[in-house]
Amino acid sequence: MVQARRQVREAEAAAEAAEAEAAAETAGTGSVRGAGPGLPRHWPLVLLGAAVLPGAVLVVVGRSLEEPAVQAWRTVCLAVTVQALPFLLLGTALSGAINAFVPASVFSRLLPKRPALAVPVAGAAGVVLPGCECASVPVANSLIGRGVTPAAAFAFLLSAPAINPVVLTATAVAFPGSPQMVLARLLASLVTAAVMGWLWLWLGREEWLRPAVRHTGHRAGHSRWEEFRQGFQHDFLHAGGFLVVGAMAAATFNVAVPRSVLEVFSGSPWLSVLFLAALAILLAVCSEADAFVAASLSGFSPVARLAFMVVGPMVDLKLIALQAGTFGRAFAVRFSSATVVVAVVCSAIVGGVLL
Repeated sequence: MVQARRQVREAEAAAEAAEAEAAAETAGTGSVRGAGPGLPRHWPLVLLGAAVLPGAVLVVVGRSLEEPAVQAWRTVCLAVTVQALPFLLLGTALSGAINAFVPASVFSRLLPKRPALAVPVAGAAGVVLPGCECASVPVANSLIGRGVTPAAAFAFLLSAPAINPVVLTATAVAFPGSPQMVLARLLASLVTAAVMGWLWLWLGREEWLRPAVRHTGHRAGHSRWEEFRQGFQHDFLHAGGFLVVGAMAAATFNVAVPRSVLEVFSGSPWLSVLFLAALAILLAVCSEADAFVAASLSGFSPVARLAFMVVGPMVDLKLIALQAGTFGRAFAVRFSSATVVVAVVCSAIVGGVLL
């Protein structure tokens, strides 16, 4: 009996020691309250270091290797990043504001009751309701949960990151003196979103969807400004990383790939379109910044660069993963594959007419 009590006391002491150790670790490496899981306490300093250190390394390397290739790489990378960063900042701020301050019920009240008419209206709503592509997937899931037809929700999912005012303004800045490129991006993206919504009405099956409960919008008892801050912080840090990677990839692509290889793709209209469409899927650049990456790919035709800007906000590696996690793998495989085909065809048709 005495031995059993001793064992119980020893177990309780071990548990208390483990809790104290865990508390000490949390105090040493904890995160800011409300900053979200996985973010360090001094995340702004981490972000600043992540932005400054690569630049410092590039300066050192550039000074020690004063070669034209290194200088060209540095110039292209910095130009793409500096030009795109303000639009990325504005786009993620607007996306966080919509998520925190605009009720999801607004969408269901404004959309027509007939699904066939709701699809183009939901697609056109992306013009006035900007949203990051990372946020569009959970927003679409929330709309479906509030009674919006899936076809209309998917049309909004595709159009919101592609044709919102921030993206169109960024496209106009990236392609100065080419308003036809802005118009072509608007029309090709809008037509792609509407066609995909109608295709879901025609061929979509309910069993392909696996609804997941993910919160978007304001939660009762929570500060709207705090939700805005958390959403903006998450989207900016997430998309900013992809922007830097995309800028580095674009610079490497411009400097390292031999012109003979580029001529193989750029010499064929269809090969160039398919090549840049595949590149958009792999690079996963945020839609607020992809126009600057596309503008830097000057060796390709305007139609191919249009395909890069139409496909990227609708289908890339991170979006495929988000769709699979939210709606299920069966949906993501079918929907992403069909979206690529429709986006490439629409880009070729619209670009062939306007560009």
